[in-house]
Amino acid sequence: MADNEQWFTEKCEEGGNAFGLRIKGKLHEEQSRYQKIEVYETTDWGNLMVLDGYTMVSSLDNFLYHEMMVHPALFIHPAPQRVAIIGGGDCGTLREVLKHPEVKQVTQIDIDERVTRVSEQFFPELCESNQDPRAELLFIDGIEWMQQAEAGSLDIIIVDSTDPIGPGEVLFSADFYRACQCALADGGLMIQQSESPLIHQLIIQRMYRNLHDSGFSDVKSLFFPQPIYPSGWWSATLGRKGAAIEGFREQDVAQRNFETRYYNSDIHRAAFAVPEFFRKILEPQS
Repeated sequence: MADNEQWFTEKCEEGGNAFGLRIKGKLHEEQSRYQKIEVYETTDWGNLMVLDGYTMVSSLDNFLYHEMMVHPALFIHPAPQRVAIIGGGDCGTLREVLKHPEVKQVTQIDIDERVTRVSEQFFPELCESNQDPRAELLFIDGIEWMQQAEAGSLDIIIVDSTDPIGPGEVLFSADFYRACQCALADGGLMIQQSESPLIHQLIIQRMYRNLHDSGFSDVKSLFFPQPIYPSGWWSATLGRKGAAIEGFREQDVAQRNFETRYYNSDIHRAAFAVPEFFRKILEPQS
């Protein structure tokens, strides 16, 4: 919601809080087949994309989310070559995946092509790897694509999804997780954004239950700051097929041939540290 004093404000009703950014003006507005897409120019945070009134990505802080949705999982896996991204239309997650030279193929499936085209215009830095020959961008239903994926054909699945409301709710269901588990090879990992650990504890509890019920051998969450999302503290939850989520290729992190702005070995270890309150909310699931 943009007001007359030139602030964009998103209210989080379930958390009883709000987040706002001072804006210079609106750069773009359209109604796609699936959602309303807006882009604002802010005074201090660069450009801001808003989908159906909810903040999605800003120029200033998107590296926090994109790096933590990608690098922990890819460095846990011993040899991630085949990756699928469900959602991720702004292409920042795709860019981070393609920094890994061992990755041979990445398929990104987002139903709304307009999000990607708007991102190419207003967030070109996020889309700089879209033409990489290892990348395939599909604008179709990601749930159907995953259900039809060949068994054991993927090493990593990244679910860069919207909130679990409306059409996005299916992406948090046991049926969808079973399709992901089937598509993964042994030792493969799925990682999905899992909302705020402060505000959305019931959602995370349900995710753990559905992931375990879908056959994932181990489930863990990692935590990172994300200022433009409700509470400013965000999480991603991983499930692994046929193996525990433990260890990572620390030497490869130290010797990586690409730059990161947030992720490193210390951040990797710290992100998996579990706060006491979080242990308690998961006790019924253990």
